[in-house]
Amino acid sequence: MEKKQFQAESKRLLEMMINSIYTQKEIFLRELISNASDAIDKIYYKALTDENLVFDKDNYYIKVVADKVNRTLTIRDTGIGMTKEDLENHLGVIAKSGSLAFKSENEAKDGHNIIGQFGVGFYSAFMVADVVTVISKALGSDTAYKWESTGADGYTIEPAEKDSVGTDIILKIKENTEEESYDEFLEQYRLKSIIKKYSDFIRYPIKMDVTGSRPKEGSDSEFEDYVEEQRVNSMVPIWRKNKSELTDEDYENFYQEKHYGFDKPLKHIHISADGAVVYQAILFIPENIPFDYYSKEYEKGLELYANGVLIMNKCADLLPDYFSFVKGMVDSESLSLNISREMLQHDRQLKLIAKNIASKIKNQLQTMQKNEREKYEQFFKSFGRQLKFGIYSDFGANKDMLQDLLLFYTSKEKKLVTLDEYVSRMPEEQKYIYYATGESIERIDKLPQTELVAEKGYEILYFTEDIDEFAIKMIQSYKEKEFKSVSSGDLGIEADDSQNNADAQNEENKELFAYMAEQLAGKVKSVKASKRLRSHPVCLSAEGEVTIEMEKILNAMPNNPNVKADKVLEINVQHEVFQSLKDAFEKDKEKLNLYTALLYSQALLIEGLPLQDPVAFTNDVCKIMV
Repeated sequence: MEKKQFQAESKRLLEMMINSIYTQKEIFLRELISNASDAIDKIYYKALTDENLVFDKDNYYIKVVADKVNRTLTIRDTGIGMTKEDLENHLGVIAKSGSLAFKSENEAKDGHNIIGQFGVGFYSAFMVADVVTVISKALGSDTAYKWESTGADGYTIEPAEKDSVGTDIILKIKENTEEESYDEFLEQYRLKSIIKKYSDFIRYPIKMDVTGSRPKEGSDSEFEDYVEEQRVNSMVPIWRKNKSELTDEDYENFYQEKHYGFDKPLKHIHISADGAVVYQAILFIPENIPFDYYSKEYEKGLELYANGVLIMNKCADLLPDYFSFVKGMVDSESLSLNISREMLQHDRQLKLIAKNIASKIKNQLQTMQKNEREKYEQFFKSFGRQLKFGIYSDFGANKDMLQDLLLFYTSKEKKLVTLDEYVSRMPEEQKYIYYATGESIERIDKLPQTELVAEKGYEILYFTEDIDEFAIKMIQSYKEKEFKSVSSGDLGIEADDSQNNADAQNEENKELFAYMAEQLAGKVKSVKASKRLRSHPVCLSAEGEVTIEMEKILNAMPNNPNVKADKVLEINVQHEVFQSLKDAFEKDKEKLNLYTALLYSQALLIEGLPLQDPVAFTNDVCKIMV
């Protein structure tokens, strides 16, 4: 019998495929089962137009048979089968897909879609098999044929015996090597797990002869093995069911079955889109943050299916980074896949799905924020930081998407509020959205810089996370109201008597303040009378874009950029300490130097900034005690 050669291009493609196209050897079973499903689909399509052909779904199935003794694995289908010409054209020319040609002739009938469009999946069998044998009998044919190949050296075709219509693909599994174990592809449990992982939702039964154990008849202590044919796939995926048929428990069970997390999901989103792009999706918002969420090991992405066949475990392109906490899956008929089905072409359909998913997630979060505030606050406690990072990244490009999802603790409400809630109750004369930064709510409550803003009755947002102020800098303004730190040089508050007095004191005591600034050269930009202080003697404020809190955060980074805010030491001229400064300036410059150093150190401690010389500070404290 003459051995036929693959075309030169096909031979080279086969070599590449066996060695590099597929990243996991187990993929071969997914490909062969998908092809078997296609073969049954083709009979279904024929039955739609052929009155003499009746399609009874109960008669169509795929069977996987492992024979450890002979080291063979058979994938059998009751599909349309192949003639000698089909074997020649579809298996002799790699990437000549019969499914693709069939699809072109029979576009989209009754929602079915042919999976194997690329004509190379079959050859993944050579990753695990020394010999691949195909015995097929076509619908309407009296003769069966056998196609056989050992790989790139070619193939043979000859007549064969087969009673029923369909195709048997028989793989002679390779012997184990030091690097690879091929025995796993003959083990029942391993084959079942691969089928469950990739082909669980193929719409026809996938059967296997499964060995079980049961008590021997008449005995309670002795057991016997038995073999039973079982269906090992679920067939109907939850996402293709009507939402009205499903309960919260159904979604929670799916969440657990897919191992999306050990917690219960806070919310699920079930999408059935039928428009420019057709897809179904089930998305989950987790209750708890994964232990590795903020580590390099965390991998975002949704499971991606094409017509019920798993293509990717983690498709990162379907989720923006700021929603990377979302778990779930997408199943689509519209995506363009590359030859191995493992990678997606970055096409318009994928981008449309991703855009729609992001919008659905935001809508669900806003609904939860509005109607289930306690549950939303629980979510925000876990993932609010990621939303803030989303605003900060890409130079604020995502601020419109995310800013309404933010929550901040405030001075008035003493609870978390949205930016919209804050702005809605701003007094008419209030020009800015005020915020204060600190390590904790308790610490911010005691900040001297908040006194004037609080006295005016203005609400203050409390920023306790290192990302907060950086994110707000990217938002810049919300509903035409700019953000303003209570530590900024100009608070934008109309002058009153105390503020006018501060201006007068600055003029009257400019020599005193200039002298103190000289003593603190390199540490502060200037010293001046404060307009914001009421009860505290001193504080630091900042001029320019870099605030004191930003300085702390940036300088705590590993590369330590040594960024400095333009600090101003503000003195409360209403406080009794100010008179001591004036007296020392007139009578005792050495004492003024001591007071200046102490006030600066005090201001640093209030801000949570490190003292440059703690020993000198303690010595200065001791000096005023003697």
